Order: sequence, then C-alpha cells, then structure tokens
Amino acid sequence: MATLSQHFRHFAETTARNTGRPTAFLLAVLVVLVWAATGPLFHFGDTWQLVINTGTTIITFLMVFLIQNSQNRDSAALQIKLDELIRSTAAHNSLLDLEDVDEETLERIRENYRKLASRKRDAQAASGEKAGEEGDAEDACAEVEQIDRELEKNRRDQAATNGKNTAD
Repeated sequence: MATLSQHFRHFAETTARNTGRPTAFLLAVLVVLVWAATGPLFHFGDTWQLVINTGTTIITFLMVFLIQNSQNRDSAALQIKLDELIRSTAAHNSLLDLEDVDEETLERIRENYRKLASRKRDAQAASGEKAGEEGDAEDACAEVEQIDRELEKNRRDQAATNGKNTAD
C-alpha cells in the first residue's frame, strides 16, 4: 500500500508536468477570457472581481507547494548525480558536501574559482594559448586542500560537540 508521501509525490509530479504544458496555459487564458466576457453581465461588480481574485489566489497558494516539492526532488536528484561525478573523477572529494558548509566558506570557494577563471582568461589572452594551467591547478589544489582541512576540523569539532552533548 502506498504511503501518503508517495501519493503526494505522484500527485505533485503529475500536476507539475500537466500544468507546464501549453494546453494548461491555454485553458487558463480561456478562463480569464470567459471571466472578462462575463463582466458586463455582472456589471463588473465586486463579486465578479472577487471570483477571479479568490480563484487565482487559491490556485497560486496550492501551486507553490507542488512546485516546491518538485523542485526539492529535482535538486536532490541533481545533487546526487553531481556527487557521483565528483566521487568518480579526480575532483576534490571535499566538494561533495558543500551544501552543508556555511556561507562564508562557500564564498571563499567561489572566490577561489573566480580567481582561477580570471587568471586563465588573462593567460590565454596574453599568450593566445592555454598557458599557466598547471600553476592554476596547483593554486586551486592548495586553496581547496586548505578549505578541506578546515572543513575536516569543523566536522571533528562538531562530532566531538555532538558526542559531548549525547553524554550529558
């Protein structure tokens, strides 16, 4: 028997897939056109306006949760795929769990890669070829290894803190 979570996932995926189709958009346009066409019939009254306002508000409110569910699943699947690529290549394994680091560490890593990209562009522009890649790779390795050491220290500190809290 399927769980509530499985039913919701299936419903969210089906709804997201169907509402992203041109037919759904055309149906929404048709609803708005019918509503607008009935304006003179209802003398453009408050109730007439309330119908479209309430309907769109309710639909938007519910769609936020469906879209977020689909986005969470897609992001998780993409993260797993990227983790597997990192794990199976010569990339730094410390990059596997970046989603768990603080914003300051992420910004340091971003800045490191920005510098590397800038240096590579400058070297290529100056020489017209792929000069300086080895030095850049070594610089990147040194910076990432430094960050990796810091992350490992943070993990150990966190584990020690968790162990201490558990013992208390």
